[in-house]
Amino acid sequence: MAVQKHFKLLVCFIVPLLILALPTSAIPLPELTVVQHRIIAIFVLAALLWIFEPVPVFATSLLIITLELVLISNQGISAIVADTGPAPMGDLLPYTSIFNAFSSPIIILFMGGFALAIGASKFELDNNLARVLLKPFGKRIPMIMLGIMLITAIFSMFMSNTATTVMMLAIVGPLIAAAPRNDLGMKGLILAIPVAANTGGIGTPIGTPPNAIALQYIPEGQITFASWMAFGIPFVIIQLAIGWFLLCKLYPSKTGVLELNLKGRFQKSTRAYIVYATFALTILLWLSTAWHGMNSYVVAIIPLAVFTLTGVIGKDDLKLFNWDVLWLVAGGIAMGMALEKSGLAAKIATSIDFASLPTLAVIVVLSIVCVVMANFMSNTATANLIMPIAAAVATSLNGLDGDGGITTLLIIVALSASLGMMLPVSTPPNALAYSTGFIETKDLIKVGGIIGCTGLALLYVAMMVLL
Repeated sequence: MAVQKHFKLLVCFIVPLLILALPTSAIPLPELTVVQHRIIAIFVLAALLWIFEPVPVFATSLLIITLELVLISNQGISAIVADTGPAPMGDLLPYTSIFNAFSSPIIILFMGGFALAIGASKFELDNNLARVLLKPFGKRIPMIMLGIMLITAIFSMFMSNTATTVMMLAIVGPLIAAAPRNDLGMKGLILAIPVAANTGGIGTPIGTPPNAIALQYIPEGQITFASWMAFGIPFVIIQLAIGWFLLCKLYPSKTGVLELNLKGRFQKSTRAYIVYATFALTILLWLSTAWHGMNSYVVAIIPLAVFTLTGVIGKDDLKLFNWDVLWLVAGGIAMGMALEKSGLAAKIATSIDFASLPTLAVIVVLSIVCVVMANFMSNTATANLIMPIAAAVATSLNGLDGDGGITTLLIIVALSASLGMMLPVSTPPNALAYSTGFIETKDLIKVGGIIGCTGLALLYVAMMVLL
């Protein structure tokens, strides 16, 4: 086992070193700079380490940040970042931008989620919520999983999928804790949450940022909230059904049933009431961001402040935060930032000669590029990069029938951005589910890969009908 691990580690480093050893001009991208060349090598290294896991995933994230600081930042090793070679160095990244990955709003969102989960667990709110919400679905694990997926998807349509995942993991926590550790069915229950959270946001224009980005480029009057839901909800239902069937088959439970503790009472202490009120207020604020103006990241810091001030969370509880997950997410943010700020992501996306491809092939290529990129950087950043390109390409294609065809193309690209969910760093719900310790990267690759492929297949079927 140790030999296999060392072999994987060796391969993970040899491949990017070979890429780095190539002349910059040998890489088939136009006007590639040395900085972009190095980012490609770092990206390949990160992808291999995240996929094969010869080292912990958070260690890979810290390595990404370290390599970016040393090799491509304006405070890197002077002999390495000096513009002395035949190829242009390109713009070095500000070192503060790389360090800012540790203080990203997404990190604060995670910390607020951890605070809610710890407070809920200490005062048994999670157990009582599970009792109330999951009671109608009975004791059979497949039905409990279905209930979890439906509740998660519905919430994700109207609030941050990260916030929804935080809430649902808190609710499901007592169920998982009560089950045998080696029961595959528990993996299925945990995986059901990110699958449903990532999928549910597709159902409404406000469910996930790529949807809102697409609306900026869709011709005015072509799509309404209701018409988006008219195709979004059926897509979500079919994807959830596929996901549910897949998880039931891949992760069958040994027992098949889960004895829910349907008895219990809500605690009535002062701090318990603080937890109840803060939990409810946070979810309410997440649901109503359009009314009060605070986004989900700002809202997430409220439970942190309330719980620490009132003693709900003490200094010992702070040690329970999943710091390894925060480092993991920070590495993903730093990788995405480097791809975007260096111009490499846009260069890769625009390097394809769309004009020479048939209309259907253009849509397929754009959607696949979008899914692949979304697995390694945020779906929001991916949509921001791909959507302007898609809009420009759409207006130049003869095979699209007016505004309706352009709208179809942009919606397919937007939905494709939400189908990248194969790695812990792909989406915050994936990272949160990974933080439980019940699932591994290979589980996410397997389930996320299949869900992504079925989602693309559904989109292509819809495209054939609509175009």
